[in-house]
Amino acid sequence: MDWLEKLFFAGFIILAAAIDGAQADALVSGTVFCDQCKDGERSLFDYPVYGIKVTLSCANSEGQVTLSRQETTNWLGSYVLKFDGAPDLNGCYAQVSGSGQGSEGCAAAAGPAQNLRLMFRMFGMEMYTVDPLLSQPAQPMSFCPRSANPVPAPVAPEAPAAPAAPEAPAAPVAGPARSPPPFRLPPLPGLPPLPPLPPLPPLPPLPFLEASACPHDNWTMPEYKCYWRAVNPDTKVGVTFGLLAARRYGTDMTLWQGLQGRGDLYRTLLREGTTAFLNSYNSLHFPYNAIGVVQHMNWALMGSPRSALLTALRFKRANSGSGSSNTVTCKFTPCK
Repeated sequence: MDWLEKLFFAGFIILAAAIDGAQADALVSGTVFCDQCKDGERSLFDYPVYGIKVTLSCANSEGQVTLSRQETTNWLGSYVLKFDGAPDLNGCYAQVSGSGQGSEGCAAAAGPAQNLRLMFRMFGMEMYTVDPLLSQPAQPMSFCPRSANPVPAPVAPEAPAAPAAPEAPAAPVAGPARSPPPFRLPPLPGLPPLPPLPPLPPLPPLPFLEASACPHDNWTMPEYKCYWRAVNPDTKVGVTFGLLAARRYGTDMTLWQGLQGRGDLYRTLLREGTTAFLNSYNSLHFPYNAIGVVQHMNWALMGSPRSALLTALRFKRANSGSGSSNTVTCKFTPCK
């Protein structure tokens, strides 16, 4: 965990303590990655996986499980477990325990369990983190590199040499042999020229590679509902943006409701942040990626009202297509 993530978690705990008072809670967070190459470690080919079930267990000195809790990873592959009363979680561990919706193709096997690590303890609260957990497919992907030290194939033992055959008596020397006359094929007739090949059809357009930015009104139109890819309109705001968003907007607020927000500073921030999150999955050239949108949303919720207003304005500028050197338009076409 780098210094920026540590600063984020420290600010989150201090803010929670300042708002709600010193409540005795313990939080455990981590991420599950899809180990596509089944090499047992994170690599360039691995990505966070959604819908994986993670079980946290605590055992006593006799090996009996005294505490167990299960959670499912969100769209960013992360999970958060909350315990009331701040129990002592030293010696507990987390492991992948199953799969759910969205984890098909990367839930055939689980990597090793990981122990909890205490990051902060202040104001009666505790924050634990878990090293990344791994979930693996049934077979490594075809694009994975082969091992640098492959296992050599077994060498078959050599068969014993056969006994030498007795030499045959020398044949009498004959006169010089005459070679037969050379055989020549008749010339083949010339082949007609081949007709020219027809031109190849043009490649179909790839919308994800086009620069596109759409305002929030476009995302609420029924004819564009097929562009909701990573999430759906009923996805909860807290699932997408995390605990701070759930605390601010409630656990029942959906992304579709967030797109209707106006008239209030933080509702405007949610509307433009949700729009930016959807645009980030729709176009590779959008100024923000999905993780960047979530980070800026949490920073704005932790900061002052002026910081929230500036973040909302930056999101709105990017959603309108003026966030880069060239003006970008919305590339939506009605769904079939």
